Amino acid sequence: MGAEKQSSKGQAWFCTIGLSSDMEVEVDDMTYHLNKFLVMSKSRKLHQLITEQEESEKKRKRHEQEEGESYTPHISLENFPGGPEIFEMVVKICYGVKVNLSASTAVLLRCAAEELEMTEEYSPNNLISKTENFLSHSVFSNRQETLTALKACESVSSLAESIGITKQCIDSIAAAPSLLGWPMNNIDSKKKQQNKSSKLDLTELSFPMFKRVVQAMKAAKDLSLAVVVETSLIRYAKKHVIGITSRSSTTIIASENQQRELLETIVSYLPIHNSSATTTRSLFSLLRSAIILNTSGKCRTVLEKKIGSHLEKATLDDLLIPSYSYLDETLYDIDLVERLISHFLENAAVSSPSLAVVGKLIDGVLCEIASDADLKPGRFYSLAVSLPDEARVYDDGLYRAIDIYLKSHPRILEAEREKICSVMMDFQKLSIEGCTHAAQNERLPLRAVVKVLFLEQLQLRTLVTEEDGGGETAPGEAKVVEKVVRENQVLRLDMDAMRTRLYHLEREYMNLKEAVIAKFDKERLYVANARTRKWSISKKFGCKVKTSHEAKMVDRRCQRR
Repeated sequence: MGAEKQSSKGQAWFCTIGLSSDMEVEVDDMTYHLNKFLVMSKSRKLHQLITEQEESEKKRKRHEQEEGESYTPHISLENFPGGPEIFEMVVKICYGVKVNLSASTAVLLRCAAEELEMTEEYSPNNLISKTENFLSHSVFSNRQETLTALKACESVSSLAESIGITKQCIDSIAAAPSLLGWPMNNIDSKKKQQNKSSKLDLTELSFPMFKRVVQAMKAAKDLSLAVVVETSLIRYAKKHVIGITSRSSTTIIASENQQRELLETIVSYLPIHNSSATTTRSLFSLLRSAIILNTSGKCRTVLEKKIGSHLEKATLDDLLIPSYSYLDETLYDIDLVERLISHFLENAAVSSPSLAVVGKLIDGVLCEIASDADLKPGRFYSLAVSLPDEARVYDDGLYRAIDIYLKSHPRILEAEREKICSVMMDFQKLSIEGCTHAAQNERLPLRAVVKVLFLEQLQLRTLVTEEDGGGETAPGEAKVVEKVVRENQVLRLDMDAMRTRLYHLEREYMNLKEAVIAKFDKERLYVANARTRKWSISKKFGCKVKTSHEAKMVDRRCQRR
């Protein structure tokens, strides 16, 4: 059909089917040598430009009274939709050559036809009608092509918008969610996997185009679209917001302000209620990025409420979010965890199993943050009491966290130590192993240890009473009772020995203190008496007693004489 040749100005394209080339059209660095009549019969714009040039040339020659060779019009098309490749396809269609269309080329050809005014009124069966028929029958009704066409609209956004192609693509997507790669009907999984690589999802779109698609889908008010919207939002954020995934982001949005605006927009479009499409981990990833990018308080509150409503699905790693505030000296953001708990408890539909899961989760958080040297006792206590008593069936996890905190903070005041231990008001929720460890724990206040021993005594009496009541005890229960009795006796002996040792230490301390005070008083009295005696002797005899140094000076003077 055509042949390309190099020239000093760029590349040249010539027709090879026998028609004369009596005009030139320049598109970027490509010059097309075309048949004037054939081009003018299809494009009103080229017809007008060629006619104007020829008339201008005739006037110039008439004015200058020149005669010579025939004039060859030269038309320059700047910013042509699709560039030289699309214009070459337009030329081939004008010459009657068959061209294979695709979703992207059809969009660009439709815009090129609009630019060249290749309307049906100017010439029957023209390029505008051909491309529109192709888009209507092969693109907008196809599950895999509409998004490709919409992506192609981005390079010719203003022209595609003016002729309505962009709106048609968006309306088609909003009406058929299966276009996004999540088909609503049953499709063979193997076939779906084969076609997955060829599908273009919403993450490939630019942010303004993606925003318009999501708005159209939300405006449709179709419940089946809610899952698609939420999934597409999360996937778009993972691909274009830095820090959400561990993989390097391929986004072209490099500015921090643009990243912040993108994330805030995505969060504002998320449905109020979570669906199965959004995992709690994905929401935590969004929240971490929102904190790093310093998004608005409204944005972070929305994410915190969505996470809090399903806090039982979180993991320990999800809750251990580092503290990025300069005002907070702790390693992890404890205030965030307390807010999530508050949002969780605000949910009226909280079930007992969910509450128990969250209780274990918070106990794990307490164990992790307890070793932080900068964690104040008040903040540890506040997080420990943020859940109701029903959240913990056993307090072993809470006791373990308290023990770690007391071990990592040995210099806290006794009042603060007792306040932290007061979190476990009911020591009956400790297991046998927990009670045994607590009774021997030197870091606990003595009052707490005594309370544990008292509760063990009550449990032991109850077991013994039940055994004496005539009921047969199972072999397993008998061993437990025997073990508890033995351990309780050992603990009682240890407590007695500790009390005895403490008593002896106090007695030794008091005796040592009295001896030191008595010795000090005796020495002070001796010094005072010596000074009084010296003053009275010198006063009585009217002489001055020389010191040893003065005596030595006198002896030396006598020897010199």
